[in-house]
Amino acid sequence: MDGYRFELEMGVRDYECDMQGIVNNSVYQNYLEHARHEFLKEVGIDFGEYAKRGINLVVVRAELDYRFPLKSGDRFVVGLNLGRESVLRFAFYQDIVRLPCRKSVLRAKIIGTALNGSGRPEIPAHLASLFDGGMSVDSMESSI
Repeated sequence: MDGYRFELEMGVRDYECDMQGIVNNSVYQNYLEHARHEFLKEVGIDFGEYAKRGINLVVVRAELDYRFPLKSGDRFVVGLNLGRESVLRFAFYQDIVRLPCRKSVLRAKIIGTALNGSGRPEIPAHLASLFDGGMSVDSMESSI
């Protein structure tokens, strides 16, 4: 996948590695989540403000394909694209690639939804606009 909507460069820390000297498989989900949160902040989605309004963004499914391990000190990029999965679900398509060679490390599809104050799926309009391409960052920030 090329042409990411968002990219975040990161580095592997020693404590993220297991006895084999490679990044533990569960740590990759932290990398993916951090990139999603940074992307949402960049486009004006504030988790704290959402929670105050009774809106909770949740992951409902995670598909991860591990391709190549990272090791301590490796630099990498998490690339992200997103789209509509259904009326009530959205998907983040994410890749992790090692730098500087851009070797594929992991591919993921993370499916999420937003839950309203009653715990029922409901995608707020300003969040939906990210997937439908309608609203600018400035107008999203002012709508929160």
